[in-house]
Amino acid sequence: MHDPLRTRDAKIVPIGNSKGVRIPKTLLQKYGLKNSLLIEETDNGLLLRNKEESKLSWEDTFKAMADEKEQWDDFDTTLLDGIEDENFEY
Repeated sequence: MHDPLRTRDAKIVPIGNSKGVRIPKTLLQKYGLKNSLLIEETDNGLLLRNKEESKLSWEDTFKAMADEKEQWDDFDTTLLDGIEDENFEY
């Protein structure tokens, strides 16, 4: 059974040689849907998702890495990787 708060009726309308679905403005705003979206095929039907534009930059990557807590739990395993050989010269 459908949840009445999360289910909406919509009609398929002609758009040129294709078909489309009109999405209410309130839903577009609520879910941040702008110019393009992803359509995912599922066993139950179609799922519309916001298409996030990836604007990867060094500055954003650096900030994200700086905010992450570093994990040193497995640091001791790297000590046994063969680099610390008695015959190794620096």
